[in-house]
Amino acid sequence: MSRAFCIPGILFLVCALVLSFLVSISLPFLPALDIVRTHYGSQVQTGSQGISQMRLGIWTACYYDTDEARTCLKTGRAYSVQVGNPDNTHTAKVAASWTRGLAVHPVATAVTFVALLLSFSTHVTVTLLASITSFLAAILTLIAFAIDIALYALVKHEMNKLQIGANTNTAPGFWLTFVTFILLLLAGCTVCFGRRRDRMSGATTTAYSTGKGGFFSRFRRNKTVV
Repeated sequence: MSRAFCIPGILFLVCALVLSFLVSISLPFLPALDIVRTHYGSQVQTGSQGISQMRLGIWTACYYDTDEARTCLKTGRAYSVQVGNPDNTHTAKVAASWTRGLAVHPVATAVTFVALLLSFSTHVTVTLLASITSFLAAILTLIAFAIDIALYALVKHEMNKLQIGANTNTAPGFWLTFVTFILLLLAGCTVCFGRRRDRMSGATTTAYSTGKGGFFSRFRRNKTVV
């Protein structure tokens, strides 16, 4: 691949891989990189526990009380959440079917890693595979981002049912996923353009390296060596 395109493409993939990996870890290991978080105007109940904030990540949800003490649900794929208002007159629920799709995040991370490995090769066919794999990772990341949007819309709708002035917002992990998608698109385009430039360069070199003469070479005099 042309060096002018090779280095930026690899850098885009490295940045995308790091961001995607961090988002895939998420709660409870990286509390700051959740997908959706809700702040409550007054404490709500989850079971017998009062909470002031809730964060939803890839693998679990965590509750925070007024002292910022954190309590997380059991870590695993497809968790569910249920909270109630102080009077227990309204309940908000997030079923496991809405969080099951969050597992697409680590899948996209794995595909991004494969694309990064392929991008180090200078072979024409491998660089083509690197470009295709980058676009595949971008598609998976876009799917993950769409799932994040759906989760945010659901959580916001459910928390408004509590009628306590709950404020639901997108969290850092949500926006890092969007940035990762952009980086993967840039990486795929960069690798693809680099491969095309190599092909054009190779074709030009071949055309000018042939030993055949042009039209006017027919009129040259043949020198006879005595």
